Amino acid sequence: MSQDTSLSQDSINAAVWAACDTFRGTVDPSIYKDYVLTMLFLKYVSDVWQDHYDEYKRQHGDHPELITELLKNERFVLPPDSSFYAVHARRHEPGNGERIDKALHAIEDANIAKLRDVFQDISFNSNKLGDEQQKNDILRHLLEDFAKPELNLRPSRVGTLDVIGNAYEFLIKHFASTSGKKAGEFYTPPEVSTLMARLMDPQEGDEICDPTCGSGSLLMKCGRLVRERKQSRRYALFGQEAIGSTWALAKMNMFLHGEDNHRIEWGDTIRNPKLLDTDSTLKHFDIVVANPPFSLEKWGFDGAEADRYSRFRRGVPPRTKGDYAFILHMVETMKPRTGRMAVVVPHGVLFRGAAEGRIRQKLIEENLLDVVIGLPEKLFYGTGIPAAVLVFRKRKADDKVLFIDASRDFEAGKNQNLLREADILRILATAAARQPVARYAHLATPAEITENDFNLNIPRYVDTFEEVAEIDLAAVRRERQQLKAELARLEAQMDVYLKELGYE
Repeated sequence: MSQDTSLSQDSINAAVWAACDTFRGTVDPSIYKDYVLTMLFLKYVSDVWQDHYDEYKRQHGDHPELITELLKNERFVLPPDSSFYAVHARRHEPGNGERIDKALHAIEDANIAKLRDVFQDISFNSNKLGDEQQKNDILRHLLEDFAKPELNLRPSRVGTLDVIGNAYEFLIKHFASTSGKKAGEFYTPPEVSTLMARLMDPQEGDEICDPTCGSGSLLMKCGRLVRERKQSRRYALFGQEAIGSTWALAKMNMFLHGEDNHRIEWGDTIRNPKLLDTDSTLKHFDIVVANPPFSLEKWGFDGAEADRYSRFRRGVPPRTKGDYAFILHMVETMKPRTGRMAVVVPHGVLFRGAAEGRIRQKLIEENLLDVVIGLPEKLFYGTGIPAAVLVFRKRKADDKVLFIDASRDFEAGKNQNLLREADILRILATAAARQPVARYAHLATPAEITENDFNLNIPRYVDTFEEVAEIDLAAVRRERQQLKAELARLEAQMDVYLKELGYE
C-alpha cells in the first residue's frame, strides 16, 4: 500500500468515525452502527457510479443515451433517483428517512440477484431515531457528514476497492471494542484471519466456507490469497450468519469487494444449516474456516440427538457449551480428500472432560486433528482470554499432532495485543516444517496423546520452562564482602566530611 493510499484510508476512517457523532447520545451504538455502515455503502456505490459516468462522458462527450447504454455493462446498476447525491440534494425537506429507504430498496431491486433482502432489516424511517423532527435532523446531519470532501470515495481518488472494505473493518473493530462481547462474536482481528487464511493455503478452484461468517472478512481474505497468488478468480465463497444485520453487512461487503461468486445464507448453522447439496446432505468444501462464538450457551442442544445430518454421531456437546457443535459441523462439511479446516476456540476445548473429552478422543483417533496453535491473550475484542486455532485435515502427512505455543510472540498494546507479521510467519513456517522447536513446538505421537488421556492442553506437550543459571554461592559471598568493605570506607569518609563541617 502506498503512502498516499494509507493516508486516504486514515482520513476516510476518521471521517466515517466522526459521522457516528451524529448519533451519539441519541441512539444506542448497537443500533446506529447499521445506519452508518449502510450509508457508507450508499455513498460508495454512488461515487463509483459517478466516477464511471464522468469517465464515459470524457471519452464520448455529452451523449446521455450512449452513456446510459455503457453503464448497463457495470457490475451493478444505480437507478438515477437512488444515488446518495439525489437524496442529499433534498436533505432540508421533510421525509429524509423515507427517501433513503426508497433509494436503498430501488438499488436492491435493480441488483436483485446480488442484494436480495439485504436492506429488509434496516429502516432509516424507523422510530428508533426519534420523532419525525429529530429523525429528519439526524439524517440531514448524517447526509452532510458523508458529503464531506474526505468521504469522496471515487476509485479515481482512493485507488483500490479494498479501501472501503478496510473502512468497514475499521468501524466493525471500533464497534466491537466499544460494545463488548456481542460485537466480538462477529469480529475476528485481521491478523488472526490472515493467519487462518494462510494456514489453509487456498488454491484455484477451491470452494471455501465460513459457517459463522460475520461480516465476511475471513472468507474474503481466503479469496484474496487465490487472486494474489494465482491471478485467478476461479474460487467460490460460501457462508452462513445467524444475525440478520450482520448477514446484510456480509452481503454488502461482498458486493463492494467485487466478490460475485459467493453464496451467503442467513440462519442458525447448528439448528438450520442452509448450505446443502440435497435436503438430507450438507454441502462439502475444500476449506472450512470459522471464529464461532466462544462457549455459546444456547446452541441447539435439544435437537442435536436427532440431527438429520448425523453431525453429532461422535457425541452431543454439553447443553451450555456449543464449541464442539461448531467443530463437528465443520468436520462434517470437509471434502473427503482435499478437506481442511481452521477454527478459533477457547482453551477449554483442549482439555474439558465428559462429553467434550469423548468427542475430542474420537476426532484424534480418526486422525483428523493436525495442528494445535496457542495464541497470545487479549487478541480478541470483548474478551481478554487467550484462544487457540485448531487445524483439521481429511488427509494428513502422518498420524501425529503438532503443538505450537505462540502465546509469547506479540506486540503488547494498551487494551489489545497484536500479532505481528513475524509472529505469523513463524507459526506458518513451523506448521509447514512439522518439526519440533525448543520451547515453541512439539510433534506429539498418538501414544503420547493417549498417555495424556487425550488432554490437548499445550503446556503438557511444549515445555516453555527456561532453565535458570546455577548460583555460585562462593562468588556471591565474595561480592557481599567487597560491598561491606566499600560501605565501611564510605562511612569513614563521610565521618571526615562531617567533622570538617563542625558536626561530631
